[in-house]
Amino acid sequence: MKGKTWRVGVLKDTSKPMLGLHGLHVACRGLPNVEVVALVDSNPNDIAAKMAVTQAKRHYVDYREMLEKETPDIVILCSRHPFDHLPQIKAAAEHGCHVYCEKPLAGSLQEADEIVELVERHRIKLCVAHYARHSLAFLTMKRMIEEGAIGVPLSFLGRGKEDHRGGGEDLIVLGTHILDLQNFFFGPPLSVNAEVNADGRPIDKAGNNLTVEPIGPTAGDDIFACFRLANGVRGIFESRRGLLDASSGTVRMGVAVVGSKGILTMRFHDAALESPLRLSRSRGAPEDGPAFEDVPLKECREFPEAEPLDYALCGTHIPTARFFLEAHRLFFWDLLRAVVEDRQPHSNAEGARLVQEMIQGIYASQLAGGPVTFPLADRRHPLSGWKTGSRLG
Repeated sequence: MKGKTWRVGVLKDTSKPMLGLHGLHVACRGLPNVEVVALVDSNPNDIAAKMAVTQAKRHYVDYREMLEKETPDIVILCSRHPFDHLPQIKAAAEHGCHVYCEKPLAGSLQEADEIVELVERHRIKLCVAHYARHSLAFLTMKRMIEEGAIGVPLSFLGRGKEDHRGGGEDLIVLGTHILDLQNFFFGPPLSVNAEVNADGRPIDKAGNNLTVEPIGPTAGDDIFACFRLANGVRGIFESRRGLLDASSGTVRMGVAVVGSKGILTMRFHDAALESPLRLSRSRGAPEDGPAFEDVPLKECREFPEAEPLDYALCGTHIPTARFFLEAHRLFFWDLLRAVVEDRQPHSNAEGARLVQEMIQGIYASQLAGGPVTFPLADRRHPLSGWKTGSRLG
């Protein structure tokens, strides 16, 4: 990809209160032939320091002005609030800009449909930060499954963080990673059968649907969903509010794949340098107490002429876990290659739309009282019109 300097604009508005961000704003640091021409932030406080972290040359308070004046090749959208994305993607697409976007992609399936249509009509590439797809541990996990390390895959078991956001908010904010990993390993689901409860009862419009962040329609503090996959695997997602005990050091969020000859498991730990990929060779059930061993990981991915990653950013400007920094560089590099090779990024708009469809399918199943099939015929959100709100909204 020599011979071209890629112009990048970063949209990271610190005037909006958000929970932990994953570090998209430093995704292209140190890559050859990449120039961050602008940082968009309506909050001017400490702007020099913010620009130094992103290595941006100029500052704007409005992304539309930045698009007009800088004509970037790529924009990075750092907001974790899903309803921010459609107008930003629309503006970028109309200027012919490719996009690297934080998850969740959208607040509703109808919005996600519109984003996919914009990407196709304007012939741009859009990459979504489902960062596990470029985590060395999950790539190794996928390869081992395909090579038969655990025999015939039977069940994919995923849990959210299950903290004070457990249930509906956990599903949208963190369950997106779990659902996307299920699709990454085993392909899209055929149907889902789900139960969504609040305070021990099936959800209803009058329930407490308040979330911490403004993420759109959601409900429930206890979610259990079973997806039927084409290859015979059953995909499980579960999240219950208030199960996390931070003082114990236990990490609940993660996945396990159970096979006929063993189990592979991996936790999402954003406050540790690394989390091990673990393998049990036991053919028994998990409750039989099989012994697990750590799986050695070997990094073989290289970036010609790139500067070494600056791990000093971890724990200061991005989460402590190193895989965030590593994954974002890989995502951005894959996006560049997708543009040059005229292909879809490995984590793209259609894949992120499928995750949104699965989320809405969970609620549709609960309200229908049984399984629903994909694709969903009704693209409207099943919770449209329900009372919702957020503490940060």
